Amino acid sequence: MKEALPDLVAHFSVRRGLFRKERVEAELFELDSYGCVMKTDKMFNPGDTVVLDLIMDMPFDKIRAENLSGLVTERRKHCSNFFYSIDFSDFNPGGDAALEEKLRRIREVLSKKQSLKSRRSSGSLPGFRQMA
Repeated sequence: MKEALPDLVAHFSVRRGLFRKERVEAELFELDSYGCVMKTDKMFNPGDTVVLDLIMDMPFDKIRAENLSGLVTERRKHCSNFFYSIDFSDFNPGGDAALEEKLRRIREVLSKKQSLKSRRSSGSLPGFRQMA
């Protein structure tokens, strides 16, 4: 099983009843310019839309890409959780330049962290995916 991406989480809201929403935090396992894979115990179906805030924890601050709309394209059950493939449906390059820049920055920092981690470990990690 792959490891979660370091220092990166997704936050989203799930409706609980008529007037209440629950704020949920989920681990991310993949991220590229087209979408992500997240793990949570919350239930979504392929075709559902989810609005994510991606938050990367940094030593002095956080990088936040907020209100990123995603389309659930796949669901895989693993124990009591689900892995969801999410395509960034409303994200078109050149549209929201600030959001595009924040996503690019998160991917850049992730790539550096994973590169450092793979150099520290003996040999390379099996299943390591090079980030764009």
